[in-house]
Amino acid sequence: MSEQAGSSRLVDFESPLFNFRDVGGLATTDGAEVRRGVLFRSDTLTALGEADRERFARFGVRTVIDLRHPMELERFGRAPDWCCEDWHNVPLNNPVWRAEDYSAEAGVVAFLLARYHETAEHAAADIARAIELIAAGPGPTVVHCWGGRDRTGVVVALVLELVGVSDADIAADYELTEQGMARYLSWQRRNRPDKGPLQPYLASTPAEVMRVFLVELRERHGSVRAYLTGAGLAEESIAKLRSSLREQRP
Repeated sequence: MSEQAGSSRLVDFESPLFNFRDVGGLATTDGAEVRRGVLFRSDTLTALGEADRERFARFGVRTVIDLRHPMELERFGRAPDWCCEDWHNVPLNNPVWRAEDYSAEAGVVAFLLARYHETAEHAAADIARAIELIAAGPGPTVVHCWGGRDRTGVVVALVLELVGVSDADIAADYELTEQGMARYLSWQRRNRPDKGPLQPYLASTPAEVMRVFLVELRERHGSVRAYLTGAGLAEESIAKLRSSLREQRP
């Protein structure tokens, strides 16, 4: 595992934004690395306020891809207009999670794996569309959903796999969201003490989930590339993605 994959890269904001980070710096298996300052992942940008306008502007974000459902947008709104030039809503058509599907005996890993495979099956075209937009740009791009964990986690994991990052480092980047969740829970205790604890499957992102998900996705489709091209992602978009996100290590 590379040092970059395992270290905390979370950015501090005044606004309640807990899981924003650059995915750049991750090593690829062939000696390159993911270019910094090109692709960011985050929890929802809805609460990004004027106090953070200057700080956010330093990242040069030009494109935001919001993976949330229309009902989430209607209830909570979208990112502020000033944070990007191009804003896209690409809702992932995944089934609604049901608390009754969680079993303490089976555990968090089994529950999340089942949900991610549901997403891969039902939202394949949406995932391909989101990755196409990442490849197209323009400029630095943020991908986010609500917590920046599940929908964002799947999309970013597949992008990183396409550009050559190892499963171990992809899984470590995914697991880093637990630090973002800890930051959120600390904020919640201070600002919304009336809210109860989260279900275990909402508070934990074990690296094993993403490692096994990628292995099983390949078993089902032959490769991540085959899964995505079968869902409509063009080979030229994959080439653009690799060109924009990869650079040789110094």
